[in-house]
Amino acid sequence: MTRNQAILEKAAPKGTGIHPTAVVHPTARLAEGVEVGPYAVIGAEVEIGEGTIVGPHVVIQGPSKIGAMNHFFQFSSIGEAPQDKKYQGERTWLEIGDRNVIRENVTINRGTQTGGGVTSIGNDNLLMAYVHIAHDCHVGNNTVFSNNASLAGHVIVDDYANLGGFVGVHQFCMIGQRAFLAGGSMVVKDVPPFVTVSGYPAKVYGLNTVGLRRALVSAYSITLLRRAYKIVYRQGLTLQNAVSEIEPLAAESPELKLFLDFIKQERSRGITR
Repeated sequence: MTRNQAILEKAAPKGTGIHPTAVVHPTARLAEGVEVGPYAVIGAEVEIGEGTIVGPHVVIQGPSKIGAMNHFFQFSSIGEAPQDKKYQGERTWLEIGDRNVIRENVTINRGTQTGGGVTSIGNDNLLMAYVHIAHDCHVGNNTVFSNNASLAGHVIVDDYANLGGFVGVHQFCMIGQRAFLAGGSMVVKDVPPFVTVSGYPAKVYGLNTVGLRRALVSAYSITLLRRAYKIVYRQGLTLQNAVSEIEPLAAESPELKLFLDFIKQERSRGITR
């Protein structure tokens, strides 16, 4: 049982149904077992999967496709139009997977036509109160966003990333797998997998060894990642020369290969160093 499954099973109310004060658009499609609380609003072209709980005063606008067993807590605003001056009412989407916990006052906006048209959230994510996910962002699986963490537009967050409270991420940044962003960090460049960043602007302070051990990553892989980290961040090399030194080791660890592939990508923001 995942963390979110335990939360959802504990929170799920008995019975199913739509509260008489809720407003559900005729074109909305609600699967069996969807619970819609008092004064919630479900707009046009919203699809909600089985067993999802929509709490009181939640607003979900479409076009949006939402999976099964999610829990939207009170006052969250989901699928609203993007906060982008270029947006002129084009048809864009929001997609949310399964078993996500969306806490109070979270805001998630649809995509923009110029940004690909879709904002997406994967499975088993925990978005704490006041989190903001802007247009055209793509969030993977099993991430944690602490209170007031915010993504500007076009941000990509990979699986198991952990964002502390009041973290801000600049548009077009990428956050790698199992990266840890300390509370209050202002991230203006890409964050490689498995590292910890902190500060304003954010700087790298080491590997996320706690997260790696919790993920049962082998001691050998952690050793190789430490070696690669020192090559990139401690030896004063150019990124190209650092990549050349790490490449012979990449075949020995899937985590190291993931780290190497990330820093080799061409990108507009550059990586946090």
